Amino acid sequence: MTNRQLLQHKAETLTESEVSDLLDYLNTLESAREHSLKPSLFDDEIVSLLSDSIENRRARVVVEWDKIRRKADYRAANFSAAHK
Repeated sequence: MTNRQLLQHKAETLTESEVSDLLDYLNTLESAREHSLKPSLFDDEIVSLLSDSIENRRARVVVEWDKIRRKADYRAANFSAAHK
């Protein structure tokens, strides 16, 4: 199974709110990609190099996934509290 097929399979099992969160995350990735392809003329070269570093990209991914996890935890807690 290819990564695309695996992603498609996993996407089919997500709830609508999870799909929305995933689309938000993908938009963030696309924006980051566009920015890295078209850096501003006023950006400092060192800042550009640092923002493109692997560690920084990984950190941004971790932050975005943490936001999604916190949203899911919040929804789960609300759902659980509502059904008690």
